Parts: sequence; C-alpha cells; structure tokens
Amino acid sequence: MESLRVDLVCNAGSRPYPIHIGAGIVGAAELYAPHLQGGAVAIVTNAVVAPLYLETVRNALPGARLTQIVCADGEDTKSWQTLNRIFDQLLEARCGRDTLVIALGGGVIGDLAGFAAAVYQRGVPFLQVPTTLLAQVDSSVGGKTAINHPLGKNMIGAFHQPRAVIADVAALDTLPERELRAGLAEVIKHGFALDASFVEWLEQSMEKLLARDRAALAHAVRRSCELKARIVGEDEREAGARALLNFGHTFGHAIEAGAGYGAWLHGEAVAAGMVMAAELSQLMGQLDKSEVIRVRDLLKRAGLPVKGPALAPEQLMDLMATDKKAAQGKLRFVLLEGVGHAALCGDVDSRKVRAAIAAAAQ
Repeated sequence: MESLRVDLVCNAGSRPYPIHIGAGIVGAAELYAPHLQGGAVAIVTNAVVAPLYLETVRNALPGARLTQIVCADGEDTKSWQTLNRIFDQLLEARCGRDTLVIALGGGVIGDLAGFAAAVYQRGVPFLQVPTTLLAQVDSSVGGKTAINHPLGKNMIGAFHQPRAVIADVAALDTLPERELRAGLAEVIKHGFALDASFVEWLEQSMEKLLARDRAALAHAVRRSCELKARIVGEDEREAGARALLNFGHTFGHAIEAGAGYGAWLHGEAVAAGMVMAAELSQLMGQLDKSEVIRVRDLLKRAGLPVKGPALAPEQLMDLMATDKKAAQGKLRFVLLEGVGHAALCGDVDSRKVRAAIAAAAQ
C-alpha cells in the first residue's frame, strides 16, 4: 500500500487527508479506525457493490454501531428522492453528528453519500471507499459532492472533503469492462490536461490497463490522484486552477443530460467531450491537428466513443448554458494549448463551438 496526501489550506489552517492506494485494503481495519468518533457508522452503497464488499467493510468496523443503506445502481440514483431516503434511514437509526458516513461504491455513491454527509445535521464526517476506476482516479478525491437536476448534471451539491480515501485496486477485478473503459477516460483527461509525460506512459501502457495489470492500474490511480491532489490543494473550491480538471466535461455533461442520465456513462460522455474540446482548441488556433488526432487515437485505443450521440448542436449549446464554469452569462471552456497544458478560455465564439461539435461527429 502507498499513501498520498491532499493538502488543503484555508483561513482556518491546513486540513490534510490521506489517499490510500493498494490491493486488498478495503477491509483494512487500521485505515478506518482513526476516523471513528462516536462509534456510529452509516455505510451507503448500492445493490451491485453490497454483495461484493459490504460484509468486508462491516468486518473492518468491530464494535461500531452500524447502519447500512443500500441504494439502487445507476446515474438515476443521484436524485432528491434517493437523498431523502438516505436522510430517512439516518434519522430512523438516530444517527448523530458524530456518525461517520462511508461511501462504498463508484462515483454515483460517492457523490450522493458525500452530499448527504455534507448537509445531514449541518455536516458529518465521511470516508470515500471507491470501487470503480473512475471513482478512484477522480470523483473520490477533492470533496465535490452533488446530485443531478433534469437541466444539468451535478447542479445541486456542496464541497465536503472526505476524512480519507481508501482505493483498493483489487476491487477493479470485478468491474464490468464498460465501466473500466469509462474510468480510463478520466485517467486520459488528467494526462492531456496536466501531464504530457503521463500521456506518453498511457500510450505505451494502454494494453496493460485494459488487461487489468495490477501494477499498471496502481500507477494510473496514483498518478491521477497526485495530479488531482496538487490542483485541489491549490484551489479547493474551483475558483481558478481546479477548473482545468474539467477538460471535456462542459461538452460531456451536456451529452449526459441530452441523452438521458445513464444512457451514456460519465466517462463515455467525457471522452466524446474531450474530442469536441480538442477540435475547439484547434479552431481557436491553440492546438495542432496532429495533437487532436492524438487525443482521438488514445481514446479509441481505450475503447471509448469519440463521437457524441445524435443530438442537435443547438440542444448541446442550450444544455451547456447551465455549466458551472459559466461567468457573467458566458460559457467558458477548458481547452488545450498543447498536450499536457490545459487553459480556461472565456468569450469563445459560439460559431466555433458549433463547428467543433460538427467536426467531432465526422
């Protein structure tokens, strides 16, 4: 096992927390013990993950007063209805402010349980125990928690940092192939946005990653977390540099909403969104065509879509209008100024955005 640290600095001082990465650590009692306060624990998971890992986590919490909340699987779960059911069960179990919430599952469960922890009794502590590649490399780190709204993804939420992240790469053995590939989209995003040498490593290692080589997966998780932890430490609440982590997401979130939540996995939509963002970067004169091709080729090798669903450009434009990066009513896009160098660009000509959407469909 190796551990990284997310260093958060605010007016109240430093608030660091660890990210533990290893194989077979989901049941390591010593990783949970430092975060138990009053002995009450609420484990939030879903119907797919519960049969695989719920008992293992329960066994790692000897003596704790346990409440287990099993949600349905899928993106539709990130809703007010599910959130209220979580609150119902927490209140029925008389969970107090010293209750530790454990998010056991993928990005949906992490976002949902984290948001519940952020607002239940004005905030209770929580742990992220991500069981998908996408959650291990991205959504479990950084404290973004949310549910969806019909008009936009992750529109209702809060920043609420976990006390720790426990990323067990052995859990990826049971991950469906489609979800593994979707997780690779976020890994690829980190490279193209922040680290050219990581892109080179991914180009050399893609077959190992798809074959679930443990060492390759552990490196991908570790490097992704290192990159994200550095950015989050500088900009916890996305006032500046943290927006760079959203390369491909402005388009991707619109694809998810337009296609209907769950029709496209988040990573699939982000993959197509990265192609659109790369095409827009070229149209803005910031990226060579060869580098756009490089984005497309690596995503193809990962088995990810490089074309969006059959949605009209105007529909995508309307959906993007609610993007959280918009400022003063104008859309802002995370574009590439080269491989490994993303930048936030405002006042982008809408005609070029439409042209980028069209170019990505070819």
